[in-house]
Amino acid sequence: MPDSIFVPSVCPHDCPSTCALEVEKLAPDRIGKVRGAAANSYTDGVICAKVSRYADRVHHPERLLKPLQRVGPKGSGQWREISFEAALDIVAEQFAKVAREYGPEAVWPYYYAGTMGHVQRDGIERLRHVMGYSGQANTICIALADAGWLAGNGVKRGADPREMAKSDLIVVWGGNPVATQVNVMTWISKARKERGAKLVVVDPYRTGTAERADLHLAPRPGTDGALACAVMHVLFAEGYADREYMARFADAPEELEKHLRTRTPAWAAAITGIDEQQIVDFARMYGAAKRSFLRLGYGFSRSRNGAAQMHAVSCLPVVSGAWSHEGGGALYSNSGIYRLNKTLIEGRDRFDPAVRMLDMSRIGPVLVGERDALGDGPQVHAMLIQNTNPAAVAPESAKVREGLLRDDLFVCVHEQFMTDTAQLADIVLPATMMIEHDDLYTAGGQMHLQIGTKQIEPPGECRENHAVICGLAKRLGAIHPGFDLTAWELVDATLKASGWPGAGVLSEARWLDCIAGTDTHFEKGFGTPDGRFHFKPDWSRVGPNFSDMPALPDHFDVIEKATPEHPFRMIAPPARQFLNSSFTEVPASRAREGRPTALIHPKDCAALGLTDGGVVRIGNRRGTVLIHVKPFDGLQPGVVVVEGIWPNGSFIEGIGINVLTGADPGPPFGGAVFHDTAVWLKPE
Repeated sequence: MPDSIFVPSVCPHDCPSTCALEVEKLAPDRIGKVRGAAANSYTDGVICAKVSRYADRVHHPERLLKPLQRVGPKGSGQWREISFEAALDIVAEQFAKVAREYGPEAVWPYYYAGTMGHVQRDGIERLRHVMGYSGQANTICIALADAGWLAGNGVKRGADPREMAKSDLIVVWGGNPVATQVNVMTWISKARKERGAKLVVVDPYRTGTAERADLHLAPRPGTDGALACAVMHVLFAEGYADREYMARFADAPEELEKHLRTRTPAWAAAITGIDEQQIVDFARMYGAAKRSFLRLGYGFSRSRNGAAQMHAVSCLPVVSGAWSHEGGGALYSNSGIYRLNKTLIEGRDRFDPAVRMLDMSRIGPVLVGERDALGDGPQVHAMLIQNTNPAAVAPESAKVREGLLRDDLFVCVHEQFMTDTAQLADIVLPATMMIEHDDLYTAGGQMHLQIGTKQIEPPGECRENHAVICGLAKRLGAIHPGFDLTAWELVDATLKASGWPGAGVLSEARWLDCIAGTDTHFEKGFGTPDGRFHFKPDWSRVGPNFSDMPALPDHFDVIEKATPEHPFRMIAPPARQFLNSSFTEVPASRAREGRPTALIHPKDCAALGLTDGGVVRIGNRRGTVLIHVKPFDGLQPGVVVVEGIWPNGSFIEGIGINVLTGADPGPPFGGAVFHDTAVWLKPE
């Protein structure tokens, strides 16, 4: 190949943007530059710095290239290379042995969103359903926020994100798009430049996005619901509420108004720590700007009261009537617009509701045998792990590690790098990357259906997820049409079964805008059974643990509160240069992030005798972490921020931050609560 060419691709990572990419192909097995597709109306030529350096991941010298079998104690790092076929034979033999001895529910295929492609990510479900292995409740990322949005709106969609360019006020709440979804900032910039729009950011600390805002509100972690209620109090009290809109489209506006009379700005100020007048000023700003756009993020999903908080905030555009204006309303996710029939991919026709379901966020309690986590089924004795790194990213990581180290647990990890989880496996299989396989992509933060095609040959013996799943299925005697198709054929069949053009047509077009014809502003009614937004939701329709959920929007006081023993509240948000635990292996990303660091208010540093660059021990009943200190005035006293999911080995004592986070499920459906941790601090 004498000259390089740019070929189409799609970013596969766990980000709402799912950017359309153009990748420089230098050789049949090598890429160069990566850029955003300028012709895509959402990506608009803009991608994050992480993905622009993607060649550093694809051609990384530490990438896994051959299957490995453990030959020493678990975690010892002692391996021998074996053939791929021999590795699959061992995995299948172990799965069959465990199923014979303990029943099929003792096998737990475990996965998440290391790739967001539907074939490569979700094919593991097909193996699970056909074999009757334990199910997985996918709670770790969005369960709490989903529950809150669905409680009121009834369907997972919202305004077209491109409408932000037509907004007069944009409120980023529960997200940091400068770090996690850079395209949002593109559309905010258009609105500010062309319309003089204002940007408000609600976040417990001064993020990169907050630094660019006209107003930053920094509530104490887990108090967003109180802030939202106080804003609605002002909207009703000062004439900003659109009573006509609510009469047409909401279920209980009079009851809500009565309820909110006691949820004053002074009440919220005491809970949130935000100045009372600042709350009033924000409420007036929001009420006066009918073209007000709420861009709601996944931060809501990181707190035990996250569902109630998301519901409370999602009430705002209904009270103000912003939904009735172009450039107004809200967007949490548009993932509900694609209508994919994934029967072939996931084997949904073989799903058995009687099979035990395990909460993925509670992998630690599951693996150490806690009965409330295991339910009525057996202990887990075999796992296949794809697309995730639970030893680093899951809550209560000490229990995760303890469980993975069990001698009676067989673990196969299919990975691109030797992650914290792979280090504890019995078999490690090398995996392909997005440019080395075919897949189908949708997006929550935009509206395009896309195909990513294989453009280069994978290095070494790397195999796609689909090939591994089909190889195991063959050995285990699992029969389903999805196992007999290539990844491309699965994409094609799924598209056609869903009423979309086939794979060839979509690939040639590169993407399909699926929001056309969608009722993005709920002009025909909301997605609830009665077509109304529910201020007073039926939480029993959302999740099983609904009994204590607030009847109307409120501050739901179930968070892990600060106490004399644990006087600080810690959150663990994403770092700009990482994406969960991905990109932590890229030297440029690590160099830009520096090292694991605790951001602590200068007043707290002074009180504890902490200095910039010194170390502090952060702890609670779950464990302790030793970490460097950075005084930071962009948060309230009593709040601690530790950004990024660094590898455990990057910390001073080799123990990562999730040793501190709790695995107890947030109501009503469960969910990991990474921003809801009470801790103590001790100087070292």
